[in-house]
Amino acid sequence: MPLPICYLNGTYQPLAEARISPLDRAFLFADAVYEVLPIYGSRPFRLREHLDRLNRSLAGIRMSAPLSHADWAEICRDLISRNAAVDAYLYLQITRGAELGRNHAWPEGLKPTLFAYVSASEPLPPSFMDQGVAAVTAADTRWARRDIKSTALLANILLKKLAADAGAFETIMLENGELTEGSSTTVHVIRDGVIYTPPNGHHILPGTTRDVVGELAARLQLRSESRRVTESELRTADEIWLAFATRGVLPVTQLDGAAIGNGKPGPLFERISAAFADYTRELAGTPAL
Repeated sequence: MPLPICYLNGTYQPLAEARISPLDRAFLFADAVYEVLPIYGSRPFRLREHLDRLNRSLAGIRMSAPLSHADWAEICRDLISRNAAVDAYLYLQITRGAELGRNHAWPEGLKPTLFAYVSASEPLPPSFMDQGVAAVTAADTRWARRDIKSTALLANILLKKLAADAGAFETIMLENGELTEGSSTTVHVIRDGVIYTPPNGHHILPGTTRDVVGELAARLQLRSESRRVTESELRTADEIWLAFATRGVLPVTQLDGAAIGNGKPGPLFERISAAFADYTRELAGTPAL
């Protein structure tokens, strides 16, 4: 549920009253990038890493960063305070701005539109952690620059709806016989005690929560490796995990109607889930940047 106060172009205002021009290029062309970052105990989680990725996305669409990390950190603190947010997530978006007209090749000198709001995190159903979630597979139909966190998400939402229509939580995407990622998640495949994720590149979004999983695996002395994962390896995995900013890590226990492992969350998931919870508590009260 969105909380009532948002940030728009330098002011804090009621979200219900926030307005932008219908000629904004985000509305006309999806010419914008965004980030979603979790808030635990009123503290932004992995703020620096999310802002670093935001700036990489901006560079990918030939935009300069309109604010510094410190500026964004102040906005985050203000939004959390004004909304009394505790466990939540923060959405921030930068568009190329509006012009008087609609031109594919943008004119120079546009003023970007800056928008951010906070939404409360709804508790996960206990069954998600105890029993795991179902996923389906589909061909990856997105554009070629998936490393840019663009608001052009039509392919993603059609893929997510495919999962919802099947009574599943996520659609896991395949391309040329290999795993890419989920429609809104990074996918981890566990085989013989090793955690595998596809390598970063233009074909997937570099996941900030994925990086946390890798760091926690090192703490637990679990082996993790970034390499190509075949469809066969995905379907015969011992465990499959989904990692994403708003929910952390979830186990997939059913894929296209077939059980993964013994059809229950696996032992390595139990360890990484506990380590993730410990890590968020460990950061409580520390500076976000």
